[in-house]
Amino acid sequence: MASTRSTARTTWVAIRLAVLSTVVLGVAYPLAVTGIAQLALPDQANGSLVSQDGTTVGSSLIGQSSVGKAADRWFHTRPSAAGVSDDNPGGYDAGASSGSNLGPSNPDLVKSIEERKAAIAKADGVAESSIPADAVTASGSGLDPDVSPEYARLQIDRVAASRGLSVARVRSLVEAHTEGRQLGFMGEPVVNVLELNLALAAVR
Repeated sequence: MASTRSTARTTWVAIRLAVLSTVVLGVAYPLAVTGIAQLALPDQANGSLVSQDGTTVGSSLIGQSSVGKAADRWFHTRPSAAGVSDDNPGGYDAGASSGSNLGPSNPDLVKSIEERKAAIAKADGVAESSIPADAVTASGSGLDPDVSPEYARLQIDRVAASRGLSVARVRSLVEAHTEGRQLGFMGEPVVNVLELNLALAAVR
Protein backbone atom coordinates (compact mmCIF):
# COMPACT_ATOMS: atom_id res chain seq x y z
CA MET A 1 0.00 0.00 0.00
CA ALA A 2 2.79 2.42 0.93
CA SER A 3 4.53 1.62 -2.35
CA THR A 4 1.33 2.40 -4.26
CA ARG A 5 0.90 5.72 -2.47
CA SER A 6 4.56 6.56 -3.14
CA THR A 7 4.17 5.82 -6.87
CA ALA A 8 0.96 7.83 -7.11
CA ARG A 9 2.53 10.75 -5.25
CA THR A 10 5.60 10.68 -7.51
CA THR A 11 3.42 10.59 -10.61
CA TRP A 12 1.31 13.52 -9.38
CA VAL A 13 4.44 15.56 -8.59
CA ALA A 14 5.82 14.81 -12.07
CA ILE A 15 2.54 15.90 -13.71
CA ARG A 16 2.44 19.17 -11.76
CA LEU A 17 6.08 19.87 -12.57
CA ALA A 18 5.44 19.23 -16.28
CA VAL A 19 2.44 21.56 -16.29
CA LEU A 20 4.34 24.27 -14.38
CA SER A 21 7.35 23.97 -16.73
CA THR A 22 5.08 24.21 -19.76
CA VAL A 23 3.35 27.33 -18.46
CA VAL A 24 6.57 29.07 -17.38
CA LEU A 25 8.91 28.04 -20.20
CA GLY A 26 6.41 27.52 -23.01
CA VAL A 27 4.06 30.44 -22.41
CA ALA A 28 5.23 33.03 -19.86
CA TYR A 29 8.90 33.20 -20.89
CA PRO A 30 8.27 33.53 -24.69
CA LEU A 31 5.59 36.18 -24.04
CA ALA A 32 7.95 38.13 -21.76
CA VAL A 33 10.82 38.00 -24.26
CA THR A 34 8.52 38.97 -27.13
CA GLY A 35 7.08 41.85 -25.13
CA ILE A 36 10.49 43.18 -24.16
CA ALA A 37 11.70 42.90 -27.76
CA GLN A 38 8.66 44.77 -29.06
CA LEU A 39 9.21 47.56 -26.56
CA ALA A 40 13.00 47.85 -26.76
CA LEU A 41 13.78 46.81 -30.36
CA PRO A 42 10.55 46.75 -32.38
CA ASP A 43 12.25 47.11 -35.77
CA GLN A 44 14.63 44.20 -35.22
CA ALA A 45 11.95 42.08 -33.54
CA ASN A 46 9.72 42.37 -36.59
CA GLY A 47 12.40 41.41 -39.10
CA SER A 48 13.96 44.81 -39.88
CA LEU A 49 11.56 45.19 -42.80
CA VAL A 50 12.17 47.95 -45.32
CA SER A 51 9.21 49.70 -46.93
CA GLN A 52 8.86 52.00 -49.91
CA ASP A 53 5.64 53.91 -50.60
CA GLY A 54 3.85 51.75 -48.05
CA THR A 55 4.98 48.47 -49.62
CA THR A 56 7.44 46.10 -47.96
CA VAL A 57 10.32 45.57 -50.39
CA GLY A 58 12.62 43.45 -48.27
CA SER A 59 14.57 43.18 -45.04
CA SER A 60 17.77 45.02 -44.23
CA LEU A 61 19.00 41.74 -42.70
CA ILE A 62 18.60 39.59 -45.82
CA GLY A 63 20.24 40.16 -49.17
CA GLN A 64 18.42 40.02 -52.49
CA SER A 65 19.49 38.50 -55.77
CA SER A 66 20.89 40.90 -58.36
CA VAL A 67 20.00 38.59 -61.26
CA GLY A 68 17.71 40.23 -63.80
CA LYS A 69 17.37 42.12 -67.07
CA ALA A 70 18.02 45.52 -65.47
CA ALA A 71 20.83 44.32 -63.20
CA ASP A 72 23.28 46.86 -64.62
CA ARG A 73 21.16 49.68 -63.12
CA TRP A 74 21.61 48.46 -59.56
CA PHE A 75 24.35 47.72 -57.09
CA HIS A 76 24.93 44.00 -56.82
CA THR A 77 25.12 41.89 -53.71
CA ARG A 78 27.67 39.17 -53.11
CA PRO A 79 26.91 35.69 -54.51
CA SER A 80 24.59 33.40 -52.56
CA ALA A 81 24.44 29.64 -52.26
CA ALA A 82 21.17 29.68 -50.30
CA GLY A 83 18.50 27.76 -52.18
CA VAL A 84 20.19 27.97 -55.59
CA SER A 85 18.26 26.01 -58.22
CA ASP A 86 17.10 26.27 -61.83
CA ASP A 87 14.04 28.15 -60.58
CA ASN A 88 16.10 30.33 -58.23
CA PRO A 89 19.53 30.90 -59.82
CA GLY A 90 20.28 33.93 -57.66
CA GLY A 91 20.01 32.21 -54.31
CA TYR A 92 19.08 34.28 -51.25
CA ASP A 93 16.29 31.91 -50.22
CA ALA A 94 15.67 32.86 -46.58
CA GLY A 95 14.19 29.42 -45.96
CA ALA A 96 17.36 27.64 -47.11
CA SER A 97 20.20 29.54 -45.43
CA SER A 98 23.53 27.89 -46.21
CA GLY A 99 26.96 28.35 -47.68
CA SER A 100 28.33 26.33 -50.57
CA ASN A 101 30.22 23.97 -48.20
CA LEU A 102 33.06 23.87 -50.75
CA GLY A 103 36.63 24.12 -49.49
CA PRO A 104 38.98 26.83 -50.83
CA SER A 105 40.81 24.33 -53.03
CA ASN A 106 37.67 22.70 -54.43
CA PRO A 107 37.85 22.79 -58.26
CA ASP A 108 34.18 23.76 -58.59
CA LEU A 109 34.61 26.69 -56.22
CA VAL A 110 37.82 27.83 -57.90
CA LYS A 111 36.10 27.66 -61.30
CA SER A 112 33.04 29.62 -60.11
CA ILE A 113 35.26 32.31 -58.57
CA GLU A 114 37.20 32.72 -61.81
CA GLU A 115 33.94 32.93 -63.77
CA ARG A 116 32.55 35.54 -61.39
CA LYS A 117 35.74 37.59 -61.60
CA ALA A 118 35.62 37.58 -65.39
CA ALA A 119 31.93 38.58 -65.41
CA ILE A 120 32.45 41.44 -62.94
CA ALA A 121 35.55 42.69 -64.74
CA LYS A 122 33.58 42.81 -68.00
CA ALA A 123 30.43 44.39 -66.53
CA ASP A 124 32.19 47.01 -64.42
CA GLY A 125 35.18 47.61 -66.69
CA VAL A 126 37.76 46.86 -64.02
CA ALA A 127 40.81 44.65 -63.67
CA GLU A 128 40.23 41.25 -62.10
CA SER A 129 42.99 41.99 -59.60
CA SER A 130 40.93 44.86 -58.16
CA ILE A 131 37.87 42.74 -57.38
CA PRO A 132 37.46 42.12 -53.61
CA ALA A 133 36.80 38.66 -52.19
CA ASP A 134 33.21 39.35 -51.14
CA ALA A 135 32.27 40.06 -54.76
CA VAL A 136 33.03 36.48 -55.81
CA THR A 137 32.38 34.37 -52.70
CA ALA A 138 29.17 33.59 -50.80
CA SER A 139 28.84 34.20 -47.09
CA GLY A 140 28.37 31.33 -44.66
CA SER A 141 24.64 32.05 -44.33
CA GLY A 142 24.13 32.83 -48.01
CA LEU A 143 21.92 35.73 -46.91
CA ASP A 144 24.44 38.52 -46.26
CA PRO A 145 22.75 41.87 -47.07
CA ASP A 146 26.01 43.84 -47.08
CA VAL A 147 29.01 44.25 -49.33
CA SER A 148 32.35 45.84 -48.63
CA PRO A 149 32.76 49.53 -49.49
CA GLU A 150 35.42 48.41 -51.98
CA TYR A 151 32.93 46.30 -53.92
CA ALA A 152 30.30 49.05 -53.83
CA ARG A 153 32.78 51.63 -55.16
CA LEU A 154 33.79 49.23 -57.91
CA GLN A 155 30.24 49.38 -59.27
CA ILE A 156 29.81 53.17 -59.23
CA ASP A 157 30.82 53.85 -62.85
CA ARG A 158 28.52 51.12 -64.23
CA VAL A 159 25.50 52.26 -62.21
CA ALA A 160 26.10 55.93 -63.02
CA ALA A 161 26.42 55.24 -66.75
CA SER A 162 23.35 53.00 -66.93
CA ARG A 163 21.21 55.60 -65.14
CA GLY A 164 22.62 58.70 -66.75
CA LEU A 165 23.79 60.06 -63.39
CA SER A 166 27.07 61.70 -62.53
CA VAL A 167 29.73 59.52 -60.96
CA ALA A 168 30.01 62.04 -58.12
CA ARG A 169 26.28 61.74 -57.34
CA VAL A 170 26.38 57.95 -57.18
CA ARG A 171 29.60 57.99 -55.17
CA SER A 172 27.97 60.28 -52.61
CA LEU A 173 25.17 57.74 -52.17
CA VAL A 174 27.68 54.98 -51.55
CA GLU A 175 29.54 57.05 -48.98
CA ALA A 176 26.28 58.03 -47.26
CA HIS A 177 25.31 54.36 -46.92
CA THR A 178 28.68 53.09 -45.73
CA GLU A 179 28.40 51.92 -42.13
CA GLY A 180 31.50 51.95 -39.93
CA ARG A 181 32.66 49.24 -37.56
CA GLN A 182 30.20 48.34 -34.81
CA LEU A 183 31.05 50.23 -31.62
CA GLY A 184 33.97 51.67 -33.54
CA PHE A 185 36.13 48.54 -33.44
CA MET A 186 34.08 45.40 -34.21
CA GLY A 187 33.90 43.97 -37.72
CA GLU A 188 34.55 45.88 -40.93
CA PRO A 189 32.79 48.79 -42.70
CA VAL A 190 29.90 47.60 -44.88
CA VAL A 191 27.31 48.89 -47.32
CA ASN A 192 23.72 47.61 -47.10
CA VAL A 193 22.83 46.97 -50.75
CA LEU A 194 19.05 47.10 -50.38
CA GLU A 195 19.13 50.46 -48.61
CA LEU A 196 21.63 51.81 -51.14
CA ASN A 197 19.51 50.70 -54.08
CA LEU A 198 16.39 52.26 -52.57
CA ALA A 199 18.24 55.55 -52.19
CA LEU A 200 19.40 55.18 -55.79
CA ALA A 201 15.82 54.59 -56.97
CA ALA A 202 14.74 57.81 -55.27
CA VAL A 203 17.19 59.93 -57.29
CA ARG A 204 15.40 61.87 -59.99
